[in-house]
Amino acid sequence: MHRYRSHTCGELRSTDVGGDVRLSGWLHNRRNLGGILFLDLRDHYGIVQLVVRPEQTAVHELLSGLSKESTVRVDGKVVARGAENVNAELPTGDVEVEVTDVEVLGAADQIPFTINAEDGVNEERRLEYRFLDLRRERMHRNVMLRSAVISSIRRRMTEQGFNEMATPILSATSPEGARDFLVPSRLHAGRFYALPQAPQQFKQLLMVAGFDRYFQIAPCFRDEDARADRSPGEFYQLDVEMSFVEQEDVFRVIEAMMTGIFEEFGEGRHVTSPFPRIPFRESMLKYGSDKPDLRAELELVDVSQVFAGSGFKAFADKHVRALAVPDTADQSRKFFDQMGEFAVEQGAKGLAWVRVGDDGQLTGPIAKFLTEADVAALLAALDAKPGTAVFFGAGEFDEVSKIMGAVRVEAARRTGHFVENVFRFCWIVDFPMFEKDEETGKVEFSHNPFSMPQGGLEALETQDPLDVLAWQYDIVCNGVELSSGAIRNHEPDVMFKAFGIAGYSREDVEREFGGMLRAFQFGAPPHGGIAPGIDRIVMLLADEPNIRETIAFPLNGNAQDLLMGAPTEVDESRLRELHLSLRKPPAPKA
Repeated sequence: MHRYRSHTCGELRSTDVGGDVRLSGWLHNRRNLGGILFLDLRDHYGIVQLVVRPEQTAVHELLSGLSKESTVRVDGKVVARGAENVNAELPTGDVEVEVTDVEVLGAADQIPFTINAEDGVNEERRLEYRFLDLRRERMHRNVMLRSAVISSIRRRMTEQGFNEMATPILSATSPEGARDFLVPSRLHAGRFYALPQAPQQFKQLLMVAGFDRYFQIAPCFRDEDARADRSPGEFYQLDVEMSFVEQEDVFRVIEAMMTGIFEEFGEGRHVTSPFPRIPFRESMLKYGSDKPDLRAELELVDVSQVFAGSGFKAFADKHVRALAVPDTADQSRKFFDQMGEFAVEQGAKGLAWVRVGDDGQLTGPIAKFLTEADVAALLAALDAKPGTAVFFGAGEFDEVSKIMGAVRVEAARRTGHFVENVFRFCWIVDFPMFEKDEETGKVEFSHNPFSMPQGGLEALETQDPLDVLAWQYDIVCNGVELSSGAIRNHEPDVMFKAFGIAGYSREDVEREFGGMLRAFQFGAPPHGGIAPGIDRIVMLLADEPNIRETIAFPLNGNAQDLLMGAPTEVDESRLRELHLSLRKPPAPKA
């Protein structure tokens, strides 16, 4: 018999009854019922119940005192459970193993939190002992889901004619919109490598080199703050690039892959297909966001013209967005108060509202300020029927979008206009090529700087930069941005002009992107790509609210590895070797 096991803990069935087995795993749980010891033994594959009778004195004594989560090897015989003791929730629930011998392979100290229950331990503690946290069923399931998703992605991309390739980790800095992680060079004093924020330039160079269809499960590194849907430090994406394509060619490939993945692992949840295409400006107007949650079946409406020059000064000469919520006749005043409180949490000063009565008249706090003409124009703009509640946001466009976008989803959830157990995808298209920095007033890239402007060089030379659209696109699912992509700018003249508008001199472009420029001067094909986030895909499939729950060893919200103790200090000799000296900020005053 094998030194450690003849079977795994998850594979025993009634057909194994009467057989001798050897199992290895962790002591998951223990119960002593009238001297008979029942234990759950767990390994990667599942859980099986062990039974130790009092007459097995040495085995009984050892397993009675051994701490949970100790690793053991047991020998025994498979027996059928009595009908009254069958556990239908376990695949092994028809059988148990009567233990005849045991060997302790690794005794466990007192564990810092319970493994066999979600006991509310704080995240910092969980990350400090992540190797224990990963023994929990939910975390183990999430990590295995991630593995299966990546395997399926690789198979699907290969079947569509893509080739998996690796790109460098040590490279040059890139203007991807976040801070780089820098690596000092020992051989080149005062110079630094940058960990890639994305393999952007290299995958484009692979297209110039003639490889046509590339993909990679790529590690990416960005020195940015954590969010629920963003892990600080590093993340993984499905990096994709294709030659001789237009936007719709990329869409076809990614829609097929995404639909397949979410149908395969979505546990029966419906997947929208084909994915609707929503222009960026339309998305901001209707949903208040460029990553709309389409499960909320309500839309915002611009009613600024209704109140332009109105006597209602709170709305006059402002951008005003309205949200009509039908079928609210049975909602109490408490509903409206709660929606107001929610809006305040999003940054609003309050939330104006009215309700359409059976007679078509408006009631509510601001109804008395609206003229008959205002009411008529408003009802026409919203197509609001009796029983409809209307919420308003007024102010600057971006501020109103942020607040009313959140109100839209919350109101839908509270009133039955929100669809659960679905994956609603969409493409956000026609992003602006440039935007103006609110603080400096300078024009800068709004998205990916390597995108092709719609209209090419002519558009850059003849249009207001803020009016130029790019062949850029995002894929969004249930309000989560999964990916950004673009048809690339592969023409040097267009590249110089676009970067010039964003404040880069010709010398800047040649210095920072010399490799790309040289490549484009030797017959570059039209090409485009995208990079869906692996972590976010798994987060949606696992129905987890925080992305760190889908990563085996994530950093915490402060970008610290509590398990390994990173980031660490470096001794002076190592700093000298790297030609570095430290200038630490002053310690905070007590």
